[in-house]
Amino acid sequence: MTPPTGTGIVTSMMDADGTTADRTTQGRGTGTGHMRTTDDTLSAPAYATADSPNEDARAADVDLRHHGDREATPGLVDLAVNVRGSAPPAWLTERIAESLTRLAAYPDPTAARAAVAARHRRPVDEVLLTAGAAEAFVLLARALTPRHTVVVHPQFTEPEAALRAAGHTVRRVLLTEREGFGLDPARIPEEADLVVIGNPTNPTSVLHSAETLAALARPGRVLVVDEAFADTVPGEPESLAERRDLTGLVVVRSLTKTWALAGLRIGYLLAPSDLVRRCVEAQPLWSVSTPALVAAEACSGPDALARASASAVTLATDRAFLVERLRAIPGVRLPVEPRASFVLAHVEDGLKVRELLRERGFAVRRADTFPGLGPDWLRIAVRDRATTTAFTAALEGVLTT
Repeated sequence: MTPPTGTGIVTSMMDADGTTADRTTQGRGTGTGHMRTTDDTLSAPAYATADSPNEDARAADVDLRHHGDREATPGLVDLAVNVRGSAPPAWLTERIAESLTRLAAYPDPTAARAAVAARHRRPVDEVLLTAGAAEAFVLLARALTPRHTVVVHPQFTEPEAALRAAGHTVRRVLLTEREGFGLDPARIPEEADLVVIGNPTNPTSVLHSAETLAALARPGRVLVVDEAFADTVPGEPESLAERRDLTGLVVVRSLTKTWALAGLRIGYLLAPSDLVRRCVEAQPLWSVSTPALVAAEACSGPDALARASASAVTLATDRAFLVERLRAIPGVRLPVEPRASFVLAHVEDGLKVRELLRERGFAVRRADTFPGLGPDWLRIAVRDRATTTAFTAALEGVLTT
């Protein structure tokens, strides 16, 4: 399907099983184009509350291109963006800075590709370096020709936005709070030949088991697992990055979160070599810069992996502290035990709470732009204990005054 030009909407239909099907057009926006969804031929909403995916709620637009960086305006304490740290570590900054002396030459991904392949025990031809995980989703949308695409929500919205932009029809499977935002593989339609899911999932912070996700793979299907936050889990126990036995598996990873490299844009995908070749054909030449390639190589070495592992342990401690403080605040509900670098929380009148928090100097991520969630959900990034203490005091003040 080719999206028409000009202003339009993406319409969404939800079936009784909790799946929705969308038709693609170009979204409305102010200043920049946004992908939005609205209710169409069925009475079910384009988004549903986590408690009741088929509830006849008010019609709502979902801006798939809304991300945490739009919340984290200067002067606010940032709990909206999932990048950990305000700058890369000094040793990494030095490696990147050294690469600036080689900018006259075209980027050569050979060394970085080999480092990533070694890190995941895969052949080099099963690795493709990308300008962040977001580019990987765009390349997959361009390279693949699925007839029955399923995206599991709530999750990071760029995969669906990329698929729509490429003209694909998207069918949603909405996970609910009632089921702990967990996935029963039986929810995925058998005819689906492209399935996209996150693990750990943004924004729910749910960690699906490797067994559950592996059960989705089958001949004739491409299974895309977004593992942008896999390294926030100590030991990465549920990662599929080294699984070469699963038919059609694609794993997408990001290096921008743990290493504070969002401005550099570096990620990669792991897939069977034939699928990698198709993505290479869709990728612009030299799309990954020399500094980004140097970062990929550096972050894939043994020393960096040891540092990342230690950072994941520290993160788990900081997250437990945040969870403890949030659960002590009347009116805050945490639907699951979070496993990533962020926590999903439910509060009444969430959009107003978010604005009052901004008045007190804190930015959190609105979650109503994730399909399947409504305006009373907020995503909160894990920070150090001092920041958490100050933030939870502000949140308690908002909810109790």
